[in-house]
Amino acid sequence: MTSASTQLLSVLVCLLLVLPGVEAVEAGDAIALLLGVVLSITGICACLGVYSRKRNGQM
Repeated sequence: MTSASTQLLSVLVCLLLVLPGVEAVEAGDAIALLLGVVLSITGICACLGVYSRKRNGQM
């Protein structure tokens, strides 16, 4: 039996292979996408840290 992360990764790879590639991506779009991903991951980690501290009674 495979783990959930392996199954999720295989589904994402299948979806990426099915979707057509973007032919023309401007530099501004790429920068905005990367910035959005970085800020989203940072926000999720910050929320998890606050939740963890509240749960352990440190705040």
